[in-house]
Amino acid sequence: MPRRGPDGVRPQSIRPEDIQGLKYFKLLNNAFSRLRDIGTKRDRAGNREFFFDQYTSLLLVYFFNPTLTSLRGIQRASQLERVQKIALCSRVSMGSFSEAQRVFDADLLQKVLGELAHRMTPIAHGKEAEALKNLTAVDGTLLPALPKMVWALWVSDIKRAAKLHLHFEVLKGVPARASVTAGNDSERQQLRKMLEPGRLYVHDGGYESFRLFQDIIDAKSSFIGRVREQTTWTVIEERPLSDEARRAGVVADLIVNLGGRKADGVLKQPLRVIRVATVKNGQPFELVLVTDRLELDAELIALAYRWRWQIELFFRWFKCVLGCRHLLATSENGVQIQVYVALIASLLISLWTGCKPTKATFEMLCHYFTGWATEDELMRHLATLKKTDSR
Repeated sequence: MPRRGPDGVRPQSIRPEDIQGLKYFKLLNNAFSRLRDIGTKRDRAGNREFFFDQYTSLLLVYFFNPTLTSLRGIQRASQLERVQKIALCSRVSMGSFSEAQRVFDADLLQKVLGELAHRMTPIAHGKEAEALKNLTAVDGTLLPALPKMVWALWVSDIKRAAKLHLHFEVLKGVPARASVTAGNDSERQQLRKMLEPGRLYVHDGGYESFRLFQDIIDAKSSFIGRVREQTTWTVIEERPLSDEARRAGVVADLIVNLGGRKADGVLKQPLRVIRVATVKNGQPFELVLVTDRLELDAELIALAYRWRWQIELFFRWFKCVLGCRHLLATSENGVQIQVYVALIASLLISLWTGCKPTKATFEMLCHYFTGWATEDELMRHLATLKKTDSR
């Protein structure tokens, strides 16, 4: 229940029909109630309380309303009656809003993110999807920061950036786990910290590390990763190629001892090297992929690496459409909160539509939440998505 207002009168109960699109936020009720119990702050005068669930709800309003472009804009929006009903709060002062980014614990939102990702069902089906279940693309992307954000170290004292380290469930088309660090932080070390059992991680050459490969295996997961062409190995077995593998561009399928002397005492088992012919910048090019999955068909390993590109498309959506190039906060914790709420917003779109988020769907949802589009028009758009997806 909302707290009593300054006049001592408890606000009336809020009905779903009072708010445009409130039912689409019901998925967050249980998840955000945990934030109400744990995260709380009071202003210096002692006469106002501002809770973590209210703060995150206001950030969600920001992501679904393109007219809001700044922290000051969100604070002014908190004066509007409908916004107050969505966030279950009264008007928020600018001081409370600014201080919130340092008071609330961003890590609590990671649990919300994981719960919503778990709800999403795969959008890819068939034999290939079944063989590559739990395929998780991992990568990092930079978010430009201001020079005064001294924690966001990157390449110099002038150039600052935060880095989003993301785990992306390819077959569901949604983010599953994330962390935000300074721009110069190690992507390999962040992956090592976030390892889970039962995953099939796919990554590019930036994660090449014999120790990391073994850590993934020891964590009861598997990996498919690109390595440099000059990487050394000793061939144990050369496998024949099927017609399907040849059509996928596979030119070699090898069981090897990887790494030579550098891997002595690090890698505990043979690995597999798949060489795939492709084209880069209009020129013939060969990918060298390494995996511990000895039983997978070679063409599926090549396919899994091609599907890794989905995380790059998500980064473009995340920064260019959802608007996460612009950071509202300056503290590390505040940036983490904003990024995690943005990921939650993207997950909500996937859960509402059953599809990967697109610019057209995002625009339609924004039109609906701001009152420009009717619910019937939104439903027609979503029906079109499902019809297209079923073809």
